[in-house]
Amino acid sequence: MNQAILASALAAVSLSLAAPAFAGPVLDKVKANDVVVCGVNTAAPGFSNADSKGNWTGLDVDYCRALAAAVLGDANKVKFVPLNSPQRFSALQAGEVDVLARNTTWNLTRDASLGAVFVGTNYYDGQGFLVPKKLNVKSAKQLNGATICVQSGTSSEPSVADYFKSHGMKYKAVLFDTTEATQGAFLSGRCQVYTTDMSDLAGARTKAPNPDDYVILPEVISKEPLGPSVRRGDNEWFQIARWVLNAFIEAEEKGITQRNADELRKTSTDPNVKRLLGSGEDMGKLLGLDKDWSYRIVKQVGNYGESFERNLGPKTPLALPRGINNQWTNGGILYAPPVR
Repeated sequence: MNQAILASALAAVSLSLAAPAFAGPVLDKVKANDVVVCGVNTAAPGFSNADSKGNWTGLDVDYCRALAAAVLGDANKVKFVPLNSPQRFSALQAGEVDVLARNTTWNLTRDASLGAVFVGTNYYDGQGFLVPKKLNVKSAKQLNGATICVQSGTSSEPSVADYFKSHGMKYKAVLFDTTEATQGAFLSGRCQVYTTDMSDLAGARTKAPNPDDYVILPEVISKEPLGPSVRRGDNEWFQIARWVLNAFIEAEEKGITQRNADELRKTSTDPNVKRLLGSGEDMGKLLGLDKDWSYRIVKQVGNYGESFERNLGPKTPLALPRGINNQWTNGGILYAPPVR
């Protein structure tokens, strides 16, 4: 009798764990409006940047497109909302955007007190300094007394303060609300130094009339894990947003690309590949999505590595190496929980 009761209990737990997810309010809204509203940076080459025709590109942009592909079946069903640093979390809290993908640092304060929850990291970065070569500065430790351009409302503001205080140095901060204003002030000579994430510094340098006139100093003064976030309180939407990012990353690890996705969908015998391509076990039902949700991510957007190469990699103006953003199997720290 006891064994029968135990078996019944275990079976009930197993069924509950495998039950399809209920749709949450954000998913209902997204499906009703047939669009994912994505908050992005106003101008961050490599992450989110619009051309003269309003076409958005970047690593964060590709994440938003992957989310739309998974949920709505079409990566183009995204409305991009440019947000500056002071606006971004209030816009997310107010429901003006469904997801914030704005090369934003994940830290305790933001995760615990701003009504947001981060779904993961899509770029591991760190803060640094950009200076004109004519200053003949080789190290951040030579910046005592410097005038530094900083964007207000970013993690760069407290981090630079901590760095100078810990090294017994002084500086004068010149604050601006937007990325464009901060970069413009530095490039026009209003500040001797520009500080932000290293990837942003690489992007800012591409906007100079002569990029070779500027150098990024070697010191990395902080940890800046960048990633998308959603509004706290809707667990169903959070799970979808998180697993879209995980699938985006794991597809690269498993060797699935835009070009070979259809062939592997037909021929692969690897259960991990088959789950990602919708030809194996149905993982979508656990998220309230269909079986092909992750196949569409790769087919319409590509995998993480493909996005990195076309937006940030050595063949782009930013010319950033993969470094620690390489897969864990290739010497980096990029590691996604398995889609299984």
